[in-house]
Amino acid sequence: MPGESACEGLIIQAQSGFFTVATDNGTVVCGLRGKLKKGRATGDLAALGDRVHLQLLPDGSGIIESVEERTRAIVRLDPRPRGVYRQVLLANADQAVFVFACAHPEPRLRMLDRFLVIAEKQRVPAIVVANKIDLVSETRAREIFAPYGPAGYTVLYTSASTGAGVSELAGRLTGKITVLAGPSGAGKSSLLNAIWPGLNLRVDDVGAVNKGQHTTVVRQLYSLGDGRSYVADTPGWKSLALWDTEPEEMDGYFPEIQPLVSACKFNDCSHVSEPGCAVRAAVELGRVHRERYESYVRLRLGEA
Repeated sequence: MPGESACEGLIIQAQSGFFTVATDNGTVVCGLRGKLKKGRATGDLAALGDRVHLQLLPDGSGIIESVEERTRAIVRLDPRPRGVYRQVLLANADQAVFVFACAHPEPRLRMLDRFLVIAEKQRVPAIVVANKIDLVSETRAREIFAPYGPAGYTVLYTSASTGAGVSELAGRLTGKITVLAGPSGAGKSSLLNAIWPGLNLRVDDVGAVNKGQHTTVVRQLYSLGDGRSYVADTPGWKSLALWDTEPEEMDGYFPEIQPLVSACKFNDCSHVSEPGCAVRAAVELGRVHRERYESYVRLRLGEA
């Protein structure tokens, strides 16, 4: 159409059917072209993190013409009368970074284990950040998070107050789209402010969940200033459920347990009480951390 021009970009904010797209020429607020809405949608047509092609309109707004194929998506399945709807919390995430404090608040490792299972299920590589190491000794911090290195996860030890580990974390975020999650007070916003002071985030802005019944949910990518590195504030991560996960799937989401499954005596071994279980034998030998095994059992039995 006259007065329109085409470009492409990245959706960095999604709210109430409108999308803010970062392009080479700045940000553009867009709606969806009507043709994309034809038929019954079974999932979000466009979402935070999607790369899109759009038409710029004379008034400075835009229309999204097409959405590129997603490499992966963090999805919440929403049961509805006409079938399950796939709500996309973040498209094309390169990694998930889970920030937990060593103290104040006390680390909730069961929550961390649950987050890691969700990341494994969604096929998103995960990094664990043990923050506020200035409040405990480094030796103690490593004791608390000891189960995760042997499980195959990178564990970073940081302090926004002293700057410890901040540059290493910054390097891990560079050039990637990252979803950041963790309990309130763990220091997510403080770490991001230490990496990129221009963000000026209020403490606990990132990862905060809008719980009000009538609150408008905004999903947003924060730029770390280089045009290539983004961190997602995605309200809803904590509410990602495992209701669609069968108990027999659970061992596949613990990287240190999964390779042992084939060595169990019984093909349908639950690794809870059966004889000849290779997983429980590995726990007794110290090859699988007992706390991680206990988390597996609780999740398997639906107790966590």
